[in-house]
Amino acid sequence: MSKHVLIIGSGFAGISAATHLAQAGYRVTVVEKNEAAGGRASVLRDRGFTFDIGPSWYWMPDVFEGYFARFGKQVSDYYDLVRLDPGYQVIYGRDNVLRIPAQMEALRAMFEEIEPGSAEKLDRFLADAAYKYRVGINKLVYKPGQSLGELLDWEMLTGLFRLQVFRSISHEVRRHFKNPRLVQLLEFPVLFLGATAKEIPALYSLMNYADLVLGTWYPMGGMYKIVEGMVAVAEEQGVKFCYNSAVERIEVKGRKAIGAVVNGELITADIIIGGADYHHVEQHLLPEHYRMYSPKYWQKRVMAPGSLLFFLGIDGRIPGLEHHTLLFDESMDDHADAIYRNPRWPERPLLYVSATSKTDPSVAPPGMENLVVLIPLAPGLDDTNEVRERYYNIVMDRLEFHTGSQIRSKVMVKHSFAHRDFIGRYNAYKGNAYGLANTLLQTAHLKPSMRNKKLDNLYYTGQLTVPGPGVPPSLISGKVVADLVCRRHPNPL
Repeated sequence: MSKHVLIIGSGFAGISAATHLAQAGYRVTVVEKNEAAGGRASVLRDRGFTFDIGPSWYWMPDVFEGYFARFGKQVSDYYDLVRLDPGYQVIYGRDNVLRIPAQMEALRAMFEEIEPGSAEKLDRFLADAAYKYRVGINKLVYKPGQSLGELLDWEMLTGLFRLQVFRSISHEVRRHFKNPRLVQLLEFPVLFLGATAKEIPALYSLMNYADLVLGTWYPMGGMYKIVEGMVAVAEEQGVKFCYNSAVERIEVKGRKAIGAVVNGELITADIIIGGADYHHVEQHLLPEHYRMYSPKYWQKRVMAPGSLLFFLGIDGRIPGLEHHTLLFDESMDDHADAIYRNPRWPERPLLYVSATSKTDPSVAPPGMENLVVLIPLAPGLDDTNEVRERYYNIVMDRLEFHTGSQIRSKVMVKHSFAHRDFIGRYNAYKGNAYGLANTLLQTAHLKPSMRNKKLDNLYYTGQLTVPGPGVPPSLISGKVVADLVCRRHPNPL
């Protein structure tokens, strides 16, 4: 007699929701349009190289540990987690490199050497960030965003000044530090939240705490190991996964979604959760009368960046790169302008390079290197093969300059992935890679609602609703929507 929940999409949020609901006694089916679980966290394998197509940063390890612990498991049951040291490096120019140490004393010493007196300022800055992390993660992000009243929590109200919701992260960083390299280092974690550091609330210095205190980690074998572990837990709880199963439309009767048409057949359900791209589910799968938002509403949403990615298998090792490398050797303001203020392909882009083969010998053949190069972009740009090739050459020029190595001639495997791929593979609105921007006017109950208020049993989860983009927030989003469903649709006793 348990109720049947149908979940559209098997990204982190969809799997998380499925597992929590199955544990609570619901029958759960997950339908996924692609050939395997993971959503944007998919994997590419070619000629012995393994590339994570999606997320590559493992921050906030406590969220992952908490997720698996709810089902009596540990992270170590599914993958070996190692802390990176250095966590990453930042290249500001030729022979101008910062390697971010894992140990706090070494980090303090690095700050002090660059800007005398900054070690004590770093202590104060991170103490405030720790408070925001504790209150923000435990109080704010676990709310379903259904009303302003959810924020009427005594600790949040009394600590509103310390949370710095109405001050920008740029203001907060520059209040403590003057050196441009330190400023860029501390502003970088919000780069993918969907606005400049001058527009992102200082609340998000909690990400500096996640970065510099909790550390940067890596699951041996790649980020897809997390997906495999989550699927294993879900199936153990009784979740059924159906792959190569694209939803064609949601069927509605009265005030209820009665099921979804998948590969020409109706799968009936008591409750439906859209874990795929929110815009796609609402604007393309749902009859117009039951949509909560208009096309104009969606056009006005501020999106987090899109991305151009190159997946490169290199015959040989490349000096001068770490597991994570940020190339901040060009103007961050100019690149931000091309993403947020005047959307266009950037003239001189910043780059991020992931070389997991520096840590993990399983992801590339012996003596070889796997590289993922990412350029953050404005969503909705015209994405052509000619443009991709032009930026590939920009990438090669910059990498060869900074590493002092010939790389082009050693490329054995080359793939690219950008807006049209995000649209084709994930139905991503405007080809976005990271969801909805975390601006003040798109926070908590001001995001697209987790519950469709025109239908009694249709819900949403993932990076276009609460709490926002990123892997840990997606895990949390799945739990939050599962809790909301359990409260509103309890199983019969």
